[in-house]
Amino acid sequence: MPDSQAQALEHVIEEQRFLALLQDECDGFCSLVGTLLASADSIWHKKHFFLLLSRFEAFESLLDDYGARYNRTFSFLRELTASIRGFGNAGYSMSHMASRLSTYKVLESLDLAHYHELEGHISFVRSFIQDSVVRMLGGLRDELLRLGIQPERRQVGEDEFEAPAIRQRLPHNVGEEVPRDERARLAEVASKFLLASEMLKGLGLRRISDPADRHEFLQGHFREEQARVFEATVHNLQSSYDTYIKNTNLEGSDPRLAQLRGLASTVLHMLEAVTALTHFYERHESDNQGKDTDGRLHTLVSRADVQDCTLNHLLLPAMKVVDSGRGLAKELLGVYTNAQELTVHLEDGLLLHARPAALIVTIVMRYGTPVELQIDGARCNAGSILELLVCVGSHPEERSFTFHGDENPLRDIATLFEYGLGEQGLAMLPPSLSYLVDR
Repeated sequence: MPDSQAQALEHVIEEQRFLALLQDECDGFCSLVGTLLASADSIWHKKHFFLLLSRFEAFESLLDDYGARYNRTFSFLRELTASIRGFGNAGYSMSHMASRLSTYKVLESLDLAHYHELEGHISFVRSFIQDSVVRMLGGLRDELLRLGIQPERRQVGEDEFEAPAIRQRLPHNVGEEVPRDERARLAEVASKFLLASEMLKGLGLRRISDPADRHEFLQGHFREEQARVFEATVHNLQSSYDTYIKNTNLEGSDPRLAQLRGLASTVLHMLEAVTALTHFYERHESDNQGKDTDGRLHTLVSRADVQDCTLNHLLLPAMKVVDSGRGLAKELLGVYTNAQELTVHLEDGLLLHARPAALIVTIVMRYGTPVELQIDGARCNAGSILELLVCVGSHPEERSFTFHGDENPLRDIATLFEYGLGEQGLAMLPPSLSYLVDR
């Protein structure tokens, strides 16, 4: 095609034309803004945040389609829209948890005083989120008026606040083996619960009242990337439970299982809110955000208040909830695993170096239950390649190794040693260890 007839992939649209387009597209959006502002004094529930998320996601997509983020005139409008949507996600998670708390059986794990304390934190977070959204909605309405967009006067009817749709999805099982029996899956869930507990305890969380100290702590110990890892860890735990244990005969015969799931769900919803709030305040640290946009947002919702809510009213209570379930998880792990001890010996000419150590870790991770390696009195987590290599490297002359854990991973570890740690080639391993070949 001649250059004179070629079509550009992008065409710069005039700001006034974009304003007219926004006016045509945002009537329903503006109606929701006005309706939510009018209901600021009442408590918002899931249905309010559900409609907010739906409308704001569509409006943000429209702004992004036209590159509003990189335009001086519209960048603040886009930033406000994205921030409100982020807080909406946190509000939806907390509202959902508040409506389910009694069915999550949290009171069976927490004493009454700590349960009421948790309810207080939940109430505080919900109020903080709603108040913050209201202030940002006011700023959004003012920004729309400043741009010349006339807000829709129609109020959103109660019938438009539909009940949130139940999201459906396939099981999250990429990388997993063919489903094992429910007892093994339950042991895996209990083990993951204990892992989440250790992860939270490892942060060294403590209540911090001073805003500067709190900011320094979070910047050094809990960034958005870590928040997403923690959320994903607990989400995977719940997903495994719902996929393999929920509504089974095993769940029906043991009420402790639903109790553990309820604790995990409570922590998950709190961590979902943590991720949303962490994303918000770290936006202020980004060099990609304009100083004017940052300053105007800060007048609506201060970073210090968001960090106070994140640490003192979400992370710390979440840690207490998961810590309250440690005893239950250990109890279930003991019931649904068959703890054994296995001692194996290295044949002459073999070394337990990085490659066979990685195979041992793969075996442990496949079954999801904790396995310890003991060498001359020293113990380490056999599911950690680093700990395994350090422990083995500290005893270079040792030829005997003792493993402690469930019979299933120990059986495969014994087979791996029997076949020379796979040093003759993974193709020589028996069919029972085929997953090591396919990894």
